[in-house]
Amino acid sequence: MIVLGLTGSIGMGKSTAAGFFADEGVPVYDADQAVHRLYAGAAAGAIEAAFPGSTVGGAVDRALLGPQVIGDPSALRRLEAIVHPLVRREEERFLAEAEAAGAAVVVLNIPLLFETGGDKRCDAVVVVSAPAAMQRERVLSRPDMTEEKFARLLAQQLPDDEKRRRADFVVDSSKDFESTRAQVRSILQAAKSLPRRRP
Repeated sequence: MIVLGLTGSIGMGKSTAAGFFADEGVPVYDADQAVHRLYAGAAAGAIEAAFPGSTVGGAVDRALLGPQVIGDPSALRRLEAIVHPLVRREEERFLAEAEAAGAAVVVLNIPLLFETGGDKRCDAVVVVSAPAAMQRERVLSRPDMTEEKFARLLAQQLPDDEKRRRADFVVDSSKDFESTRAQVRSILQAAKSLPRRRP
């Protein structure tokens, strides 16, 4: 089974590309969705203990947690120490189930793949990219997004050119959806003959 890591900076079209992989019948693990599930369940108690007042009704409220973490690297590390092992466990369960089901290729959709060292758990990495002006336009059109928030999110991520340099495949999402879909299909064809690189 070949494991493809899928990543890209905010606003680059990573979720769209992930959807096209799923459309091709590829099992896709979404780390963001895993975090959402954990915030509503398994991680909530530990997060409330570490960040009092961050939960409502047994689930983490991001609006209450955010101010306790944003701009505080040590607080962010404490939060990651709670969440990352749980996300990793879900990822391992996903991989075991996909392998047992006979999947030839799976995708790990992880926004901070390089930043957290997740690329070492993949056989190849796919980076979704678009010009900076297009990225900016996409992100700032989102509800509740501000210039300041956008700048803060970018600061947490490896620069796009560095991601592209480290990628095995780059998906250019600057054109229409069919172009992105065609690139995804081409990557899947190439993935079938990739050597396994994971430890």
